[in-house]
Amino acid sequence: MADPSHDDHTDEHSVEEDEHLLREAERIAVAIGRTFPGLCEVVLHDLRRPDSAIRAIENNLSGRQVGDSATELGLRRIADPDYPGVIQNYSNQFPDGRPAKSTSIGIKNADGRYVAALCLNLDVSTLSPLALTLANLVATDVAHRGEDLETLRDRTGRELRSAIDSFAAQRSSTPRGLNRGQKRELVRQLHSEGFFETRSSAQLIADRLGVSRATVYNYTK
Repeated sequence: MADPSHDDHTDEHSVEEDEHLLREAERIAVAIGRTFPGLCEVVLHDLRRPDSAIRAIENNLSGRQVGDSATELGLRRIADPDYPGVIQNYSNQFPDGRPAKSTSIGIKNADGRYVAALCLNLDVSTLSPLALTLANLVATDVAHRGEDLETLRDRTGRELRSAIDSFAAQRSSTPRGLNRGQKRELVRQLHSEGFFETRSSAQLIADRLGVSRATVYNYTK
């Protein structure tokens, strides 16, 4: 004959384990919600109590309250242990009409029964204008697409000296032997190629050409 006290002990142990799962899930819900304030609502549903399922709601965007009933998704999980554990990135809507992107995560106990669901509802109405702004910000002019108009990296001293010497050699001269017009041409070329990104560049060019730093800057005009 089965011992009734054993069944009571087993049921009590299962209840304690389920409650532990809910407490841990509640900590996660609070942490996620506070990571995305004003942006992502996080709701923990206690599927053991469908009529008062909402156990915690962090970063409330939907106007629901603790103690409100389970959603249709929650009821499906209660009815079917084989219902998908994660429903991710599905389109949703807040009561005031704002679009949302939602993810629902079912939490099963050791017996394979859904006891909770953690739901994330992301307010995408605030992100859509931002996405458009960023798209416009990173867009490039199609008229010059594919052209290397400039480089934003600092040019090294070695590259700079090489460019100066190469320019002079093409004119059968040394850097100091270039005439004024050639030096002006060289400085403007170096400026357009991004060699003035570092503060020391102008002085290096001046030393190489045998002119003052002020003269180098005048040549760029």
